[in-house]
Amino acid sequence: MRSSRIQSSTWYSASSSSTFPRPPCLTSTSRHCRLSISQRVSRISLLSSCSSGLSKTQLSVSTQRNEQNLLSVGVGADALVTSNAPGVSNEPLVAEEKIGVLLLNLGGPENLEDVQPFLFNLFADPDIIRLPRLFQFLQKPLAQFISVLRAPKSKEGYASIGGGSPLRGITDAQAEELRKSLWAKNVPAKVYVGMRYWHPFTEEAIEQIKKDGITKLVVLPLYPQFSISTSGSSLRLLESIFRDDEYLVNMQHTVIPSWYQREGYIKAMANLIEKELQKFDHPESVVIFFSAHGVPLAYVEEAGDPYKAEMEECVDLIIEELEKRKITNAYSLAYQSRVGPVEWLKPYTDETIIDLGRKGVKSLLAVPIRFVSEHIETLEEIDVEYKELALESGIENWGRVPALGCEPMFISDLADAVIESLPYVGAMAVSNLEARQSLVPLGSVEELLATYDSQRRELPPPVTVWEWGWTKSAETWNGRAAMLAVLMLLLLEVTTGEGFLHQWGILPLFR
Repeated sequence: MRSSRIQSSTWYSASSSSTFPRPPCLTSTSRHCRLSISQRVSRISLLSSCSSGLSKTQLSVSTQRNEQNLLSVGVGADALVTSNAPGVSNEPLVAEEKIGVLLLNLGGPENLEDVQPFLFNLFADPDIIRLPRLFQFLQKPLAQFISVLRAPKSKEGYASIGGGSPLRGITDAQAEELRKSLWAKNVPAKVYVGMRYWHPFTEEAIEQIKKDGITKLVVLPLYPQFSISTSGSSLRLLESIFRDDEYLVNMQHTVIPSWYQREGYIKAMANLIEKELQKFDHPESVVIFFSAHGVPLAYVEEAGDPYKAEMEECVDLIIEELEKRKITNAYSLAYQSRVGPVEWLKPYTDETIIDLGRKGVKSLLAVPIRFVSEHIETLEEIDVEYKELALESGIENWGRVPALGCEPMFISDLADAVIESLPYVGAMAVSNLEARQSLVPLGSVEELLATYDSQRRELPPPVTVWEWGWTKSAETWNGRAAMLAVLMLLLLEVTTGEGFLHQWGILPLFR
């Protein structure tokens, strides 16, 4: 059954990179094709730091003890991590401690006026647009230029889905449901939301955490798979905040950098796919089309981003769960939302849809595998743009799996992940170099960041409103924008051989 299905999947795939199952190794740089028990330490994806984890003082525990502890929270022989949270009792699991959970997410503009400053915050992030050291001073002017250029089209997109992103409302609802689930499991925790590029900013959430006197914090990015451009960027921001704050340095914390392999998440995704397949007249003929947000190829090949490896393994686990339910549809994985002239992870979603139509596929079920909340890339890019493209390409029946949102099994599993991480708050696991391939390892936030970027750049402060005129901030912006314009004009003159510098004799004329 498996071999015939692989052939079918290969036939439908636009590129060999999207063919499943994956090659034996997770990535081309992996030295081991199967994870040993020491390597499975990274599978749990618990990234712990002690109370001074961002300084040089670190607590250590033996690798042997760490592996035994990890086994106690559900690391078995299979890739899937099952929940092993303690059962419900009458006593709180952590006594005399104030527990907090910080949910990290991207953020989104709540109205059309927010679109341009949101885009600026996005593109001003060095983890989104990486410039060579020589041109780092152009980061903010370039972000301003791109945000101004893209704002009109982005506003049209947000207008088509109601005038703003629903991401904040959905994330707030997820936070509340997670809080209820934790309390039901006798963990009286407070749950906070910190967005990277819009309100409530991560800085705002941290201030509230300090006001509430939280003593143990679990940081939980709402991205199932780790990537430099999402979880990594948020961790970099947290590092910069923690570094200069005495309270935060003394607050014990742990980070769960990815959780795509958890049983509750995998089963919840399989449930949604199975439900949507039943809406087709012939469910068995539907191609399951996983669409993930893309990242520049250089992030994976040069910076060591584990995103591609984790995404492929995530899809593999979902397919294995569907096979257990006798669902053996062909499937493929592609990457959407590329920006700019650089090469991104392939195959691209738009090109793959066209290719599937050419090959005679008539029914397609899109699965937004990267997203746990509805936002513009599901509601507009997938539901509108890719659906239109699919119909134009000859695909007659289109369906889309909704994002998980507040699905009970998913929320309960997140609560279990938080509970399972609590014993590691304030404890540092010794890094295992053999296990440190491309998957996120145990270690400090500093170690994690060092695995993909040795350049310690300062993060720009978020912009909430545009400042024009002769303010100090505006002078800086306007000066840098003018510098960028001069450089662009100079480049234009050199490449075309025409312009006022040539006419004034500063540059020689070429005939």
